[in-house]
Amino acid sequence: MTNSETQNASNRSSSQPITAVIVGAGHRSLLYATYAEKNPELFRIVGVVDPDSKQRKSTAERFGFPEEHCFASVEQLTAVPKLADAAINGTMDQLHVQTTLPLLKAGYDVLLEKPIGISEEEVMELHHTAKSYGRTVMICHVLRYAPFYANIRQQLETGVIGDIIAIQTEENVSYHHMSTAFVRGKWNSIENCGSPMLMAKCCHDLDLIAWLKGGKRPVKVSSFGSLYQFRKEKAPEGAGTRCLVDCPLEETCTYSAKRMYIQQNLWGAYVWDRTGIAADDIDGKLESLRTTNPYGRCVWRCDNDVVDHQSVIVEFEDGSTASHSLTGATAKPSRTIHITGTKGEISGTMEEGSFVIRRPNDVPGQTYTEETIELNVSADMHGGGDLRLVADFVRALRGETPSLSSTSLEKSIYGHQIGFAAERSRMESRVAEIAEL
Repeated sequence: MTNSETQNASNRSSSQPITAVIVGAGHRSLLYATYAEKNPELFRIVGVVDPDSKQRKSTAERFGFPEEHCFASVEQLTAVPKLADAAINGTMDQLHVQTTLPLLKAGYDVLLEKPIGISEEEVMELHHTAKSYGRTVMICHVLRYAPFYANIRQQLETGVIGDIIAIQTEENVSYHHMSTAFVRGKWNSIENCGSPMLMAKCCHDLDLIAWLKGGKRPVKVSSFGSLYQFRKEKAPEGAGTRCLVDCPLEETCTYSAKRMYIQQNLWGAYVWDRTGIAADDIDGKLESLRTTNPYGRCVWRCDNDVVDHQSVIVEFEDGSTASHSLTGATAKPSRTIHITGTKGEISGTMEEGSFVIRRPNDVPGQTYTEETIELNVSADMHGGGDLRLVADFVRALRGETPSLSSTSLEKSIYGHQIGFAAERSRMESRVAEIAEL
């Protein structure tokens, strides 16, 4: 922590909870804010910024703060005396930096949803501003806090597999998540979201690679990928434009909006967000999917332009390498990892809740030893990391020692540099070099 950050923390009474304002009252911000509901003695939500008056009202009612603590914009918030210690910024990608800069200048520490920004220039501007104002910024790279990855990092710290030679990771995005968020939804195009899919979805994974390398600088990146499946040329013969309006294939289609969002009740936080439709109003939901709801569109006839598969290769300053593979529309979602070191290897799948450590063995008849590390992994999508992240943010604001998983801004830039370089490489068909910070 900087001297200013230490002073800020020391000025806070240890008997009082850290207070925060939600900026962008969407799914992710409200999820992080549940830490306040579970731990009111440590954390309190005292205000909200959101352009939607209904969302402001519902958030105020949920967390019990007055109407005068509701604001339509960050400019309105920063125009009044400082309301809280911190802000949870869960706005869309292209708004992250432009909404965080005034918060920092107004004295707020910030828990910022990933990615940090939509360009390397934005990220560095935020970094310099946070440093000059002495503010704490932590990035929502929640997978660092998931037991699976946190335990792998702890094993690496012990030197159990020696120095890292290579890391291979993959993220398999399920067909229902891919079609909801990245084809029909608000992350489906760079114009809508501000970020390519690699940064919007795999920012976590690139961050993990950089974090597991323990601060070694990435120097070169190569990447390939495209939008292969979800485009009009790939539509089944006879497919319509909206599932429940003009498609004779709807009943048997894997991507039926009715099946996904009503019969299987998937991704309701996105599909019904701000529609005002009650959870049990099936007729209202059906009518929404037939008419204005973007999640009722045919997945082959949307306005999406982000990739549905991409591969990335990274070289680090010490000569080690890493690769990441993003694949959309898999049957089962999963994240896998394989780390090879000079003395052994670690491999596993996050959703399975365990990983394996293997080491060479010179005992006759045995070529290696194998130890399975079993973990009690939460069932949520991020392996239990979401609220552990918020707990660490609260500890940091109290001036306590951050955890090994700490996602402070300055420790989160390398993963973003990899992502931005990967997109340059993919678009320009060349190896992209990464400049020193």
